[in-house]
Amino acid sequence: MNNLVHLRRGGVSLVLAYDDRDLPMIVHWGADLGELSDDHLADLVRVQRPGISMSAFDHSRTTGLLPLSTYGFTGTPVVQGHRLSAGMAALPRPDAWTTSAGAESLTLTGTDAAAGLRSDVEIHLTAAGLVRMRTSVTNLGPGPWAVAQVLNALPVGTQATELLDLTGRWCRERVPQRHPWVQGTHRRDSRHGRTGHDATLLMIAGTPAFGFGHGEVWGVHTAWSGDHTTYAERTAERESLLGGGELLAPGEVVLEENQTYQTPWLLGSYSPDGLDAMSHRLHAWLRENSPRTRSPRPVVINTWEAVYMDHDLDTLTRLADKAAKVGAERFVLDDGWFLGRRTDLAGLGDWVVDPTVWPEGLHPLVDHVTGLGLQFGLWVEPEMVNVDSEVARARPEWILQGGHGLPDEWRHQQVLDLQHPDAYAHVRDHLLAILGDYDIAYLKWDLNRDLTDAGHEGRPAVHGQTLAAYRLMDDLHAAHPDLEIESCASGGARVDAEVLAHTERIWASDTIDALERQSIQRWTSLLVPPEMLGSHVGGPTAHTTGRSHRLGFRAATALLYHFGIEWDVSSIDSLQRHALGSWVALHKRIQPHIPTGILVHTDHPDPAVIGTGLIAADGSHAWYVVATTAATDTQHPAPLRLPGLDPEASYHVSDVTPTADQHGLDLSTWWAADGGATLSGRVLGTAGVRLPVSAPDVARVIEVRRTHSDQES
Repeated sequence: MNNLVHLRRGGVSLVLAYDDRDLPMIVHWGADLGELSDDHLADLVRVQRPGISMSAFDHSRTTGLLPLSTYGFTGTPVVQGHRLSAGMAALPRPDAWTTSAGAESLTLTGTDAAAGLRSDVEIHLTAAGLVRMRTSVTNLGPGPWAVAQVLNALPVGTQATELLDLTGRWCRERVPQRHPWVQGTHRRDSRHGRTGHDATLLMIAGTPAFGFGHGEVWGVHTAWSGDHTTYAERTAERESLLGGGELLAPGEVVLEENQTYQTPWLLGSYSPDGLDAMSHRLHAWLRENSPRTRSPRPVVINTWEAVYMDHDLDTLTRLADKAAKVGAERFVLDDGWFLGRRTDLAGLGDWVVDPTVWPEGLHPLVDHVTGLGLQFGLWVEPEMVNVDSEVARARPEWILQGGHGLPDEWRHQQVLDLQHPDAYAHVRDHLLAILGDYDIAYLKWDLNRDLTDAGHEGRPAVHGQTLAAYRLMDDLHAAHPDLEIESCASGGARVDAEVLAHTERIWASDTIDALERQSIQRWTSLLVPPEMLGSHVGGPTAHTTGRSHRLGFRAATALLYHFGIEWDVSSIDSLQRHALGSWVALHKRIQPHIPTGILVHTDHPDPAVIGTGLIAADGSHAWYVVATTAATDTQHPAPLRLPGLDPEASYHVSDVTPTADQHGLDLSTWWAADGGATLSGRVLGTAGVRLPVSAPDVARVIEVRRTHSDQES
């Protein structure tokens, strides 16, 4: 046995070895195995080696690092393609593997001379224990090689017998669905040209009935914003794999000699203690790569649901004045500011300020907003174009289309072909001009349609369009290093780790109905850290659903995330503004801890009770929002366990919900209404605290502070 590699970091082990045919394989990915000598590693590989099956190959067959049909694997082959000229092997079978390994990563290279292909597989194990894996395929042979599919897959423990993934739609994103993991392939494909409202986000396998705080789980995420797949596969030989990668259309990527196709990263996260610990590894990686989000996130006031496209300087300055008084720190002017944009029928692509609405440009508004001490932000949709626009009339060839004429319109718009150099330069230069003319700290970057029948120079275009969008974001960041960008796509249709490598925040959904948001944010935060997840307080009646909720429920739902307001605060009375200001003040107490804090979720036996907590990185404070989203099963709900606290520390627990938003029920018998209590973290995490009798759509905020004596000790 040669080339044994044991990567071990953050409570996770990954062991790689070579089988009897000198093919690399991952022997173990999961719980930390501790220090292992070379002899012990060799024995581990030996006891994990499968036997020879009946009616099968005459040798032991392992899954291999690259599960391929040419090695006898009968599941999903991770590399497929074909050479456009005859005379060479049709399918890859790399051999002559070499390994380059360090303490944190390894790269394996296999060459297939018969097929004229080289495969390079990179595996990294981060300090937090997150696996990052990607594969590159290089065409070494004469003539083009058409890439059909290149995926990455990781083996998981066969004790995982249950699957969890997510689905959804516009305004109801990230809906969980669970089922047994049986033999066969459970595959979730997304062909929207963007991540998609129904994207799985993660494919998670775990022991039966795993939850946020219990169960052994493995999860993978495909870090890509275009067409993609994520899958779970169990073969008749009990091979258990989680994998994913980009979905390529026929002919979309064709490699000429010495050209390389590189997959998106597959992120793999393991936890012995449920979903929260799995998420924390993902959060740590995203935070490490987002330097602009490490400082406290400014409280946002967004103008969309306050004024829509009805822009008027006096109205907007009055809105900014009232927003500043309740504590807003960033003012974002939404859709409607650019040439011809009075409705969503026209104007996209003409990124100049409309002089009929803004005769002096945006300067009077920007100067007023920044004079109040607020940052200024602006809505844009750079990848889109209306047919009714100056740019579309002048350059119709810049519209993305697959050869059948213009695709069907979606929200009255088409897609601008960013692979066309002149179209790309048009958008980039106009955005740079806006950023150069005005003091803009933030762009809300929207993408309001799927890419359908999308072609560029006779080939499918989603792959190139996605890369071009990333490049455009990077170009703006390079020119304006302090600029922040939000990824919005009809709400939550572009939420993935790769877009968060180019932006600083996602918009989880177009609905800010707090009842819907309780679930949407709970499941979105499996991947996205709280400071990168925008959540706003809307008006009393949600614009997308027509439901009405108290301010307390709306504000508590946004409290632990990147907090904002999407409400015409200039039209509300002083009592409502005071109550909103109390919630903003409470958020600002928590605000410094959100970019480094640990997000946790409760596993409550009553599905109507949703608990979300944020624990300060130093463990000194924690805040838990407990919401009832429906009538509780029993008159007195079961106690709420407060996860994530130091079991040996002593904490004072109290209710800090702003008093103006208490529910009308009599709370005098609730223990937290009378000064709180002091208990250990072990008691709070196991016995929990009793909840008050509550009606639906009510939320309370529990603050937990480590006691002074405990801090001193």
